[in-house]
Amino acid sequence: MESRISLDDATELTRTGDIWLFRGASTADRAIQLTTNSPVNHVGMAIVIEDLPPLMWHAELGRSLPDMWSGTHHRGVQLHDLRDAVLVWVRKYGQQAWMRQLDHPVTRSMEDAVLRTVARLDGTPFPSTARLASRWVRGRVPAFRRGSRELELESAYCAEVVAVTYEEMGLLRGLPANWYDPGRFWSGDELELAQGARLGDEIAVDIPAE
Repeated sequence: MESRISLDDATELTRTGDIWLFRGASTADRAIQLTTNSPVNHVGMAIVIEDLPPLMWHAELGRSLPDMWSGTHHRGVQLHDLRDAVLVWVRKYGQQAWMRQLDHPVTRSMEDAVLRTVARLDGTPFPSTARLASRWVRGRVPAFRRGSRELELESAYCAEVVAVTYEEMGLLRGLPANWYDPGRFWSGDELELAQGARLGDEIAVDIPAE
């Protein structure tokens, strides 16, 4: 039986590095799932530091919520209030939501690496569906890679944002960030993390009635 948890409990329990996954049935959602060969179409990462509310670090086309880093509304790579972000993705975009908890201590140096990544990538624009697909293909053909560092992204896709952040935390290594798609963070893919870290099984998140 699938594990389930309320959004309020999930928000209380989530910690930095936890993965949030979303799956929808719209044409755009299906396009992302097909072009990336993924069972889900969106992934984000929780950031929970000191007395700040839990935050969602991800990339999206919408600009419904204020970016907590810049204080503005924009498309692309964004840092949102996590609870508000989940509500938007479920209520506005018609998605299902799951959480996967990171089983590894997050040190102060890892938190610093996360914040440096946010400072660098926040506001990076989201690619078109065609460019998204071509980036995913290039990530599997090393000869087509441009540049030596995936932090030098001209545009960022949600899975790339999470992969780059995990890489800077020391949890991923050896593959370019554009090799990843949202499905790589789904349990069926058995993603191998460094430092003995692992991600727990998906926990379905129930959203309160409006």
